[in-house]
Amino acid sequence: MKKSDILSNVYVFVILLFTSFFFSCSNADSSGDIGGIEFSFPTEHYKEALDGRLIVLISKQIETEPRFQLRDDSKTCQAFGMDINDWKPEESLQFDMGAFGYPIRNFKELPSGEFFVQVLFHKYETFERADGHVVKLPMDRGEGQQWNKAPGNLYSTPQKITINNGQFPAINIKLDQKIPPIPEPEDTKYVKHIKIKSKLLSDFWGRDMYLGAHILLPEGWDTHPDVSYPLAIMHGHFPGDFGGFRTTPPDPNLKPEYSERFDVEGYNVTVQQEAYDFYTTWTGPDFPRVIAIKIQHPTPYYDDSYAVNSEAQGPYGDAITYELIPHIEQQFRGIGEGWSRFVYGGSTGGWESLAVQVKYPKEYGMAFVACPDPIDFRAYCLVNIYEDENAYYQEGTFRKTLVPGHRDYLGNVDASLKDMNYRELVLGTKGRSGQQWDIWEATYSPVDEEGYPKRIWDRLTGEIDKEVASYWKENYDLAYILKRDWAKNGKDWENKIHIYCGDMDNYYLNNAVYLAEEILSETAAPYYNGEVDYGDRAEHCWNGDHDNGNHISRLRYHRMFIKKYVDKVHKVAPKNADLKSWRY
Repeated sequence: MKKSDILSNVYVFVILLFTSFFFSCSNADSSGDIGGIEFSFPTEHYKEALDGRLIVLISKQIETEPRFQLRDDSKTCQAFGMDINDWKPEESLQFDMGAFGYPIRNFKELPSGEFFVQVLFHKYETFERADGHVVKLPMDRGEGQQWNKAPGNLYSTPQKITINNGQFPAINIKLDQKIPPIPEPEDTKYVKHIKIKSKLLSDFWGRDMYLGAHILLPEGWDTHPDVSYPLAIMHGHFPGDFGGFRTTPPDPNLKPEYSERFDVEGYNVTVQQEAYDFYTTWTGPDFPRVIAIKIQHPTPYYDDSYAVNSEAQGPYGDAITYELIPHIEQQFRGIGEGWSRFVYGGSTGGWESLAVQVKYPKEYGMAFVACPDPIDFRAYCLVNIYEDENAYYQEGTFRKTLVPGHRDYLGNVDASLKDMNYRELVLGTKGRSGQQWDIWEATYSPVDEEGYPKRIWDRLTGEIDKEVASYWKENYDLAYILKRDWAKNGKDWENKIHIYCGDMDNYYLNNAVYLAEEILSETAAPYYNGEVDYGDRAEHCWNGDHDNGNHISRLRYHRMFIKKYVDKVHKVAPKNADLKSWRY
């Protein structure tokens, strides 16, 4: 054989060997070789095909189920999410092993070791809205839009797995558990519960939609049938009861539990004691006689609507103001005039209280606003949506720094804004996570071509959409609207706005309050004549109580704000208003 032929054969052999090695490496790196998850659900749970979000949860410990361990900080479990459409009973599907994950982005990067895996299916329904859009969303089922607690959702029993060097095992999971329904609350002498069908919301959503409320009647309501009362409207998250209203002392068999957030032993006992103390105060001889309500207005996006009209959620502001509240006043003898309705709440409820006072200046007589969600979008937490280009990073020439999302009262950061948004992205695409950043978009944004809320920023990159920001400014930036419309509505806002916030709010919400205070302090003809106050080192949910710690003040919204309103009501009531009959 010629030397050239030998060299040619060696060359071919080397090429074949390299090619074989290349394809071997490629196949070893494919998602098929990192294992896989096959899943199904039994006919006994559903006989029809389902749409929704499948969430795979991976945890190191099993003291609590993995579905209850997903959070923003370093103590979180791992999760991956995948949209599912037309999933039939007993049908086996493969989980997309390239699905987006939080906090680790993909399966191949998972650490080695023994873990527990659980799969949950968050069920969606189809809505044919009046605006012509057909959308798939999770209907609230009494739990307050909690994906891990929603009745009707399916989940699996946690099982143990072993991960080796990025190799996820092949497993077959049956979602054999179904979350049961939540029983309806029972009426008592003081606490009543109502639910009404809203025509405005039903027309918008293309199906029957309801609003509800817990009603707390004053002592003597039944023995004073000729008296009409002011209405104290507490805004806030979906309530399981009326703000912890409790007619008995703390359970003597209750095992005291430590509160990590407040560094307080036996905080669960404190919560029960505060609820009982409020009951004795409410029914005692010196507490103001008003009707207090906590409204229920869950949407397919969140546990409440933010109490305003919006493109993606519909006319909730009008439905609450013109359907629900008049219904309550008529049934339970409310005075039924704007000056006699006052609003209060913290966090989400703080924003809502200011929003309805701003949006409906004549329909509400006073707002007590605690630790509100961002009321000035120049400080949308730590993002200025008008000037910043990116929400996740503070960018310089040579480096970029993650924007913080959550801190403790000493300023220690345990989550970035990017972390918080990525967790929501795992739980739901198209704004369907049921979580905080998604509901802000569902409330403030116009809808996209599919009918879902437009993103204020790209959820993967953090790049801010300035067109969406402009829409937010004109419609939901409350501080900006106050300034823009003061000449028009200032007389109806006078004496009505009272804002309280801790200067170490965990979500940096005090920054927006500072900006709003500047605007209010510059008002004239008339001057706003309200109050803005800050708690030193106070965290989220501080409500203006300088005498007690944050862990106590957040439990006393009713007793603090109802008294504040009664002390100030003469400033907003007309001259012929009845300010005496309900003060028995």
